[in-house]
Amino acid sequence: MIRYLSSRLFVFIIAFFLLTVFTFSLNFFFPGDALTNMTGVRTFSDYYPILSEARGTDKNIALQYINYMQHLLSGNWGASLSSGDYVFKQAYQHLFASLELIIGALILAVIIGVPSGVLAATQFRGPIDKSVISLAMAGYSIPVFWLAQLLILFFAVKLDWLPITGQINPLYGIAPKSGAILFDIALSDSDYKAAAFQDALNHLILPVIILSIMPMMLLLRLMRNATQEMLQKPYVKAARARGLNEFQVLLKHAVPNATQSVLQQVPLIFSLLLSNSIVIESIFNWPGIGNWLVRAIFERDFPVIQACVLIIAFTILLFNLIVDLYRGWRFPIVRHE
Repeated sequence: MIRYLSSRLFVFIIAFFLLTVFTFSLNFFFPGDALTNMTGVRTFSDYYPILSEARGTDKNIALQYINYMQHLLSGNWGASLSSGDYVFKQAYQHLFASLELIIGALILAVIIGVPSGVLAATQFRGPIDKSVISLAMAGYSIPVFWLAQLLILFFAVKLDWLPITGQINPLYGIAPKSGAILFDIALSDSDYKAAAFQDALNHLILPVIILSIMPMMLLLRLMRNATQEMLQKPYVKAARARGLNEFQVLLKHAVPNATQSVLQQVPLIFSLLLSNSIVIESIFNWPGIGNWLVRAIFERDFPVIQACVLIIAFTILLFNLIVDLYRGWRFPIVRHE
């Protein structure tokens, strides 16, 4: 396990190094002054010469990169060109707002997608299997932005059951601290916490459901194929021959082994969720990292664009590392492959 852990950490560190080199290079690829792109401080500011000396812009490129890494690791990510606020403080609030949405969608996708896939596998080529697979193909093919508009029109505009945009009604006066609205309500001293929780959950329902549709359908198909493959294995037939009923065969043999191959695709599903969240956050005006990135692109706010690229790529890398380590610990055969 130590050798496996070392190899995975080595790959993670190399990938992180290449990512920081890429984001550092963006300062020179963006139009305008490289130091302004990096820090948000304009060339006419009195602070510019002091910052130029601190960042070592007159030194070679290797020393400039080392200075960049020191500021990056210390949380000094510069200031936004449009708002003037510190990028690091804004970044973690937007990140936690996105994670609240993504984790909710992932949980919903697993709760519905995995059992539906197992059910389809047990009814292989039967009417239930064909219905579930047809539904999965349709759900995977529907564009996210179209589905979002459709559900907003039906549930928010026509029926008036759910709010259209935002995290919570501003009348509750919940000050953003972490960025995750449910957590911020819990931390607040509001006299109306229960009502605020209810309102925040109402705001979460539509974006979470829409964001979960595509990974849910993908999980369903993966689980169905993997479980069906396991049900044909000799050790499953031997288990049936020993007198185990179909439910015991599924629970003890087929599903745990099918999970191993499905787990391998979870990082791909997480990347899909993160990329789709950019569209969903823009439609629902959710204050997440995707919505922040889109606004920064329109405003040409280069320090914010750089921070968003770094955060999104680092989150995907970290999630891949966690899943790899879990697979290596849970399934010893992975360490020998």
